[in-house]
Amino acid sequence: MTPADIRHGTVSGTFTLDGETHDVENNVWVVGDHDECVVIDAPHDVDAIMAQVGNRAVRAILCTHAHDDHVRVAPALRERVGAPILLHPADRPVWELTHPDLLWDADLADQQHLEVGGTVLTVLHTPGHSPGAVCFHGKELGCVFTGDTLFEGGRGATGRSFSDAHQIVDSIRRRLLTLPDATIVHTGHGPSTTIGAERANVG
Repeated sequence: MTPADIRHGTVSGTFTLDGETHDVENNVWVVGDHDECVVIDAPHDVDAIMAQVGNRAVRAILCTHAHDDHVRVAPALRERVGAPILLHPADRPVWELTHPDLLWDADLADQQHLEVGGTVLTVLHTPGHSPGAVCFHGKELGCVFTGDTLFEGGRGATGRSFSDAHQIVDSIRRRLLTLPDATIVHTGHGPSTTIGAERANVG
């Protein structure tokens, strides 16, 4: 079985929380083979996401967390491709800030295995940036998709509503720093890095 490949793009937009709005650029990650794929997060622009999907069948829209810059166009993408939105249920209060009248389709659970295009993504619940933040570990791909939990240079932001600084550090130490050093970290914003490179940056 051949592991899936990873396609990457970026898309610009805004992030709004606690009465503040900031310009942001989000990564778009699409994992699959030539027939099917999953989309990790749905920021800003459906057409930009579809540029990475191409003609493949989208099996699921996987949400690393529910901040608006990661789920704003998830319902519109769902309508476009007919795929379910998957989110950890602990992020419901965050999701409702953006989509108070819509729900996602299925809950993500820690250690859940998601199969697509010849590979498996394992859900790692990593609360701290938000209560339901998750990462998706592709062991066969040698990578982990961390959303806003871990970046080049260290942990994701806290200090806003629904976040917890102590919790995010604990999550990273228990769930991410236990992965091999060579594991590539594909982030929600900015460049990729590795687990090994970030060990000294978490604390």
